[in-house]
Amino acid sequence: MTQQSHSWDIYPDTTLLKKDTSTRMFIAALFTIAKTWKQPKCPSMDDRIRKMWYRYTMKYYLAIKKNDIMPFAATWMELETLILSEVSQKEKDKYHMMSLILGI
Repeated sequence: MTQQSHSWDIYPDTTLLKKDTSTRMFIAALFTIAKTWKQPKCPSMDDRIRKMWYRYTMKYYLAIKKNDIMPFAATWMELETLILSEVSQKEKDKYHMMSLILGI
């Protein structure tokens, strides 16, 4: 007795080999890419603090050059509070304004 293939069969007797193979290969490739994909990391707090420190160091030297240190000092004090709340005790001394002013 021979079985007839129906459109609702899981494994039909006749398949479109090219379409079926390329679809399976495409899906396999997508799964492989998805498994090995490395999402870009969000910059760490240390990286952000270093960049912020660099920007404000440059602004500090510009303020000295223009002899306009007081507005900068007020801005720095606000920023300093934020930075110091995010860094470890070891790094707190590094990010104090006095270390910037004294060149320590």
